[in-house]
Amino acid sequence: MYAHTVELALPIDQAIEQFKAALAEAKMGVVSEVDVQAIMKAKINHEIPPYRLLGVCAPGIAKRVLEADKDAGALLPCGCCAYEVSPGRTRFAIQDPATVAGLAGHADIGAAMADAQSHLAGVLAKLKK
Repeated sequence: MYAHTVELALPIDQAIEQFKAALAEAKMGVVSEVDVQAIMKAKINHEIPPYRLLGVCAPGIAKRVLEADKDAGALLPCGCCAYEVSPGRTRFAIQDPATVAGLAGHADIGAAMADAQSHLAGVLAKLKK
């Protein structure tokens, strides 16, 4: 498994705001946002439904990862995509921190990603209510 998923019965913009609020409660946040729908239209004149890439990060965890191995920054932030599966219904797929830990193969990064996993589990549980 490389991602954890959750669906919300909300349009994408409202779903992302709810997602960001749940992240904030877990001391996490979105540090980057890419509108893939707009890029596809602008670059190759291709229409797709709303689709966003979100960079999810917890600064304290990122600090631990970078202190363990500066090159591990290539694995940060945790990637997340949000897209409408149907009008008014948005799906999130959030990178599994255990996957990052496995790629890094470093005990300190593994410990940091275990903490990230715990934070994300709380976020997902809150969103599934």
